[in-house]
Amino acid sequence: MTIAQQVKTTLANLKSAQANLESFALATQNKQAKQVYTQAAQTTQSVVDQLQQRVGQLEKEEPTYKGF
Repeated sequence: MTIAQQVKTTLANLKSAQANLESFALATQNKQAKQVYTQAAQTTQSVVDQLQQRVGQLEKEEPTYKGF
C-alpha cells in the first residue's frame, strides 16, 4: 500500500469517526457529554480538513495517485 493510499484510508476513517461523534452528540441528553462529543467532532473535522489538503498535494505531485 502506497503512502497516498494510506493517507486516503486514514482520511476515510477520520470522516467516519467524526460522523460518529456528531451522531453521539445528537443522541445524548447529557449536556456535558453533548459538549464533549461536539468539541471532539470539531477537532476531528479540523484534522480532516488538513488531511484533505495533504491528499490534494499528493495527487498534484504524483498524478498516478489521483482517484485511489
